[in-house]
Amino acid sequence: MMRTLFYLALLSAAPAAFAEPANPLVLDAKTVKAEGITLSIASLRTLADQVRAPGEVRADAYATALVSPRVPSQVVARKAKLGDVVKAGQPLVVLSSVDVAETQGQLIVASQDWARVSSLGPQAVSARRYNEALVQRDQARAKLKAYGLSDGQISQLTRRGSGAADGSFELLAPQAGRITTDDFMLGERIEPGRTLFTLVAESSVWVEARMAPGLAEQVRTGAAATITAHGKDLKGTVIQRSHQTDEKTRTVNVRIQVPNEGDLLHQGELVECRIAVEGQSRQLAVPAEAVVLLQNQATVFVSGKQTGQFEPVSVDVGETRDGWTEIKRGLAEGTPYVSKGAFALKARLLRSQLGED
Repeated sequence: MMRTLFYLALLSAAPAAFAEPANPLVLDAKTVKAEGITLSIASLRTLADQVRAPGEVRADAYATALVSPRVPSQVVARKAKLGDVVKAGQPLVVLSSVDVAETQGQLIVASQDWARVSSLGPQAVSARRYNEALVQRDQARAKLKAYGLSDGQISQLTRRGSGAADGSFELLAPQAGRITTDDFMLGERIEPGRTLFTLVAESSVWVEARMAPGLAEQVRTGAAATITAHGKDLKGTVIQRSHQTDEKTRTVNVRIQVPNEGDLLHQGELVECRIAVEGQSRQLAVPAEAVVLLQNQATVFVSGKQTGQFEPVSVDVGETRDGWTEIKRGLAEGTPYVSKGAFALKARLLRSQLGED
């Protein structure tokens, strides 16, 4: 009798012990709201046609500056090095020049002479003497500016007096940016025009897309472009299309300007370019975030038969344009699908497969 009661108790407990686990894709209204899940109806969208091309990241030449002396000089001290990010007006290198020393002396003498003459006034000296003193001072200042000295450096020179006429001067950064070249050594003699530093403002870069002439003809200046690099899509704008075909590659360069605020793109990198061209087509498309990978298969979650139930559906996808992914097969027009919150459903499904709550 006791054994029979034991088996009856075991059988009554079996349904609870061996019940199927709850479907992780059945959610109540509160959970749906908490997970940020939104349903939409699959429909056709008008998508701009695009052409694809490989591209290479280049420095934005309009945001690049070369720093070089304008007078024969010798390198005395380095104040910045390769890779440094500098501000406009920051000293980069100290140079010494015989020509600068002579002009510094001329300016100091001319400034002192002008101070005496101007204190007397034009009534106490002849007009010619007055004008000569003014012109000599201004010419010396202009000569130093032509050598690359700033107004601030020149003003500091005149305040220091004769002891400052030693020929040394600093080259200042003409703009903010990163130093990408600095090919010189201490003590080296530098001729005028020799580039000591290259400064690049990396907030914007160029991407040179190489395209077949027939495709390049479809591209217009101002067209929207998408650059894919490091798994991310960056927006850009076509600013120029070359009117010359490269003799070696038989391709035409299309220049795209891309904001680079996150410093993601660097010179020399190869990227993928998608450029909008004239022409549009209507395609079944969903937001890019609605498509997730499950077992290496593109998947969209659709509304199930029960209230709050969702089901994964495998789909074949096409291109992604302006945040919308083309659906070629697997999702019918008019089907309710998860447009937001697909990653949350994927996470719930994966946790369930791992045996987690």
